[in-house]
Parts: sequence; C-alpha cells; structure tokens
Amino acid sequence: MAFLQPEGESHMNEQIDAILARIRSLEDELEREVEKGRALYGPAIKENVAGFEQDVLARHRRLKMGLVQFFRETPLLNVLTSPVIYSLGIPLALMDAWVTAYQHICFRAYGIPRVKRSDYVIIDRNHLRYLNLIEAFNCVYCGYANGVISYAREIASRTEQHWCPIKHALRIRDPHPRYQKFLDYGDAEGYRTKLDEYRKSD
Repeated sequence: MAFLQPEGESHMNEQIDAILARIRSLEDELEREVEKGRALYGPAIKENVAGFEQDVLARHRRLKMGLVQFFRETPLLNVLTSPVIYSLGIPLALMDAWVTAYQHICFRAYGIPRVKRSDYVIIDRNHLRYLNLIEAFNCVYCGYANGVISYAREIASRTEQHWCPIKHALRIRDPHPRYQKFLDYGDAEGYRTKLDEYRKSD
C-alpha cells in the first residue's frame, strides 16, 4: 500500500532545506570573519600546527605570567574548587574510550561512517608562549573536555539518525546539525517509508 504525502509537506521540506542552506552560508561567513581574527595575530598554519614570527614570540614571552605571581593573584576559591573541576577528566576519558570502542564496533556493523576524532579533539593552545604551565594545562584540559563532548555528540547524532531520525514533540535547545532534517513527530508513514533513506545519508 502506497502512503500519501500530506498536503504541504513537500513545500515545508523545501522551506527547511532553504533555511538550512542559509544557516550553512552564515556559518561559512562567520568562519571567514573568525579567520580574519586569526590572521590579525599572525599565526601561520603548517602541518596543522600554528606558528608565529620570532618578534611575535618574543612579545608573547614578555607577557607570560610567572607561577609565583599567578598563584598570588589566583582567588583561593579557584584553588579549592580545582580538584572538582579536574576530577571530571576521569569520566571524560572513560567516555572518550567508550564511544571510540562503540563506533569501531557498532558503526562497522551498521555501515555508518565513523567519526574522525581528530576533527573534534583539538589540543593546540598549550603551545602559546604567553601561557604559564598552569594556564597551558588548563587549556589542554578545556580543549580535551569540550572536544570529547563534541566528538561523542557527533557519534550519538549519527546513531540517532540511523535508528530514530524523528524530531521531538517539544522544542529542544541547540540540536545537533542533523536534527532539523529528521522526520516530524507523528509522521508514521514517513518513518516506515524513509528510514532506509536516512540510514544511507551522511
């Protein structure tokens, strides 16, 4: 039995596609503006490593805060809460290892393209010469934590697209990029007829 497409659905999908295209265009424009900021401070990217001219590096070294001054100016509350902050590294490392194993096993089994971890976990700010040892460590930690969460989110979104590409009935805040293309809540016919199509799409 053929399912009939609800009236207006095709137009709505075209509108969603057009809005998503505008969003991608704005994201590209935003990245170009961010790139201008990178160029302003002179880093040159070579083999995925940012480098600076010698005069810039010398200025960076002059602005580096020594550890004695750093601890003198650090509020006591920051020191007291730091063990709690750093303790999150343990579950993050477990999640990192677990989702990596998960996608290597399950994505291979389902034929889902695997997520490239290095596209999400970026650790490079620790090379900046104006950061002292503690500041550089904090930058490694933040880059790792946010990168792992983004990496896990991408793995989860590909899993959701494969098994349950359906929008929620309630609005969710900051959905992953695939979400807006999902089937509408309650579109039973679409789910039965288009699930394989979603599983084959990127």
